[in-house]
Amino acid sequence: MGELFDQHGGPLLAYALQLTSGDRQRAEDVVQETLLRAWRHPEALQPNRGSPRAWLRTVARNVAFDDYRARQARPREVGIELADRVPEPGEDAIDRALEAWIIAEALESLTPAHREVLVETFYRGGSVADASAALGVPPGTIKSRTFYALRALRGALVERGVIS
Repeated sequence: MGELFDQHGGPLLAYALQLTSGDRQRAEDVVQETLLRAWRHPEALQPNRGSPRAWLRTVARNVAFDDYRARQARPREVGIELADRVPEPGEDAIDRALEAWIIAEALESLTPAHREVLVETFYRGGSVADASAALGVPPGTIKSRTFYALRALRGALVERGVIS
C-alpha cells in the first residue's frame, strides 16, 4: 500500500481536489477511501487488468460523487454562528422537559410499526439500511413507513396544540 501511495498518491490527490472543487479535507477523504478500497480489492490492481491509476481515478470519482449525493440528501450542517445561539444547559430546562414529555406522549399514540421506524431513523440516527436491518423490513418499506409515521406524528402534535 505504501508503494501504491508513493506512486499514485500525489496525482490522485490532485484529481480529488478537482472533484471536490478544491476542498482539501474532502479530497483527502476521497483519497483515503479510494486507497482503502484498493486494499480491499487487490485483484483490481493486477498488471494484467490495466493501469492501476485508471482504476484508482474511477474509484475516486465514484467516491466523490457518492459523497456529493449523500450531502445533497441530508440537511445542511449547522455553522458555528448558529451553534452560538444554542442555549446553555440549564436554560429552559423546564421547557425542554415539557417538550420531551409531549413528544413522547405523541409517539405513544402512533402504531408500533410507525413508532419503531421513527426510533430507529431519528432517535438512534440510523440510515434506511440500518433501520431495515434492525427491523427486518425492506428499505422501501422503511421509507414509506417513515413518511407516514412523520405525517401521523405531525397530526398527533397538531392535536395536542404543539404545532399548527
